[in-house]
Amino acid sequence: MDSWLAPACGALIIYGLWGFFPKLAVTYINPVSALIYQVAGAMLVGLATLFWVGFQPETHPKGILFAVLTGVSGVLGTLFFFAAASRGKISVVVSMTALYPIITILLAAVFLREPVTAKQILGMLCAVAAIVLLTG
Repeated sequence: MDSWLAPACGALIIYGLWGFFPKLAVTYINPVSALIYQVAGAMLVGLATLFWVGFQPETHPKGILFAVLTGVSGVLGTLFFFAAASRGKISVVVSMTALYPIITILLAAVFLREPVTAKQILGMLCAVAAIVLLTG
């Protein structure tokens, strides 16, 4: 088995739970409150990881900047996700927001000069078509 497969399967399962739990949360509390509690949960995982791996920070200005931007975009994305989850069907909200790799692929092609194949373009078009069908 490839070394990446087990952690990828774990991420798949955990992200599936991450997509489901917000609908339950915003049934009882508003999206902003849900975000605050979600961040608290993330901090618990962060602190546990800190102690588990014996954290020794690396310091490179660009690495720190992009890591902070990752956190900012993740939390803002989660806030929008919670707002959408509180107003719509979670099955459609999760499916639509799960198209974020399209943005990543386009950014990687433009800024990192990663090639985009015809097969990938077809996959992105199929994903967009699926959302049109799910929301229609």
